[in-house]
Amino acid sequence: MTQPPPPDPDVFPDSYPTEVLSPITAGSGPGTPLGPDAENWQRLDKRMLLVHPVTELIRFIPVLIATLVAGASRDNPGWSLAVVAIIVGFALTRWFTTTYRITPDNVELRTGLIQRKRLSVPRTRVRSVDVQADLLHRVLGLAVLSIGTGQHAEKREQFKLDSLDAKLVPELRLALLAHTRAGTESIDAQTVTTEGETPDATPGHPVVEIAHWQPDWVRYAPLSLTGFAIIAPVVGLAFQYGFAQLFLRSGTVQDVGHRSATVIAGVIALLVVILVVVVSLAACARYLMTWFGLNVLDDGKTLTVRHGLFTTRQTTLDLARLRGATVNEPLLLRLAGAAELEAIMTGTSPRQKILPQAPRAAVHRTLAHLLGTSTLPAEATLPVPPLVTVPLVPHGPAAHRRRYTRTLGPLAAIAALLLVISLAGGHIPLWMWITLAVATPIAAALAWDRYRGLGHAVLPAADGKPAWLITRSGCLDRDRDCLEAPGVIGWTVRQTLFQRRAGVATVVAASAAGKKRYRVIDLPIDQAWSLIDAVTPGQLGTPAGR
Repeated sequence: MTQPPPPDPDVFPDSYPTEVLSPITAGSGPGTPLGPDAENWQRLDKRMLLVHPVTELIRFIPVLIATLVAGASRDNPGWSLAVVAIIVGFALTRWFTTTYRITPDNVELRTGLIQRKRLSVPRTRVRSVDVQADLLHRVLGLAVLSIGTGQHAEKREQFKLDSLDAKLVPELRLALLAHTRAGTESIDAQTVTTEGETPDATPGHPVVEIAHWQPDWVRYAPLSLTGFAIIAPVVGLAFQYGFAQLFLRSGTVQDVGHRSATVIAGVIALLVVILVVVVSLAACARYLMTWFGLNVLDDGKTLTVRHGLFTTRQTTLDLARLRGATVNEPLLLRLAGAAELEAIMTGTSPRQKILPQAPRAAVHRTLAHLLGTSTLPAEATLPVPPLVTVPLVPHGPAAHRRRYTRTLGPLAAIAALLLVISLAGGHIPLWMWITLAVATPIAAALAWDRYRGLGHAVLPAADGKPAWLITRSGCLDRDRDCLEAPGVIGWTVRQTLFQRRAGVATVVAASAAGKKRYRVIDLPIDQAWSLIDAVTPGQLGTPAGR
């Protein structure tokens, strides 16, 4: 009787311990990522003594403001100075209490003053390495290195080395990801620089730039909700502290309120225009700060994504963990001919973004490179990959009917309720009927677009390449997921009461990568089993009643 194979760490990450019990045979020497002395724990760079006090003071600004107000009310400014001294002193202790070391098997971190913690991660479990440096770190020649293992961890439990010498980071990153290169090259032979560093090519595979940022991409930034996400907290804070009441009680506002409806409508329109402009500027500013200088490189084994204006961030991903990609097309971006691209990978963020808001042609070109359809440079003209051009199978009249029922049903219920109240002698304001009349065609258009975007396709395995499942759904936020068959670890066929009456079901492909669940919505039930068998032949169980 043969023994079953060990669990796949990508599928069952919890079956592999995070605490490592193997003996340590080598460690890190002073000033280098690796060294001969196993017991020699290394401290972070001394320049962190200039970084952490500043970051901690910024973090505790609300506390400092409160102590400043309390001290001023009691004519005792010493309160603020005492709090500043405590915060700075606590920040300085991090240099004395934080040590790390790298062995041939593990990477370990010890930290904490009152409560000591020791994190230990097998080097073979490292899935990604994230290098980040804000403006202060860059001025001092430092960087922050974070290790991703594919397991969800709280912020305080993440493996992060804050304030390493930036000159050591490239070699350290390559050492942590050396297992992805299968021993084909020596780490000591690879040299990179911190600014604009380029990974070395795997033998037989050149370093390919599959995407780079273009200045005109900024025009797509206002078409997302990031600007509203920035402005909304500011507006909420203003309302909380009474600025809105002061504004509404001002003489100018009161004077406008006594004028005609035309003047009031004009003022409201002007305020809407100002809000749109401010939100758009905020979105553009955030887009530039986050994605300026984006560069995506493929060396055959790893994918390197580097971007940022003031805070630079470089993420190195193991391509062996790639299971597909998602083209995200929110409504406004879709109307403008743009999209976003995310990688479906095990051991990384569920939404690992590769390209931000960008022209659809650039997204398709990068998708072709990412899924291995070409090794040409980013400037080359490529045919759109089949994963994008393959026609999707519509889900039939039942799915079409459900799109309209779910969108127009609530409006019909509200209209019936208002009609009953009106017939019973209640007074219904005219604006409620007008609002309902305007909302009805908008809801119908959304239902039409939701069905138009609903569909799926299966690309069968051919020429040694695996089968692919392509599924698309959504309207305001539409995703087109391309998932390779080896990334599917299970299936669920789900039916609600209303789906059973309509003869449709939602088929969910479970995966250890990306969003974990990839749904084929409202598929006719008689097509569900054939879909599963087409993507993963031979893995279809016998459903009850079949």
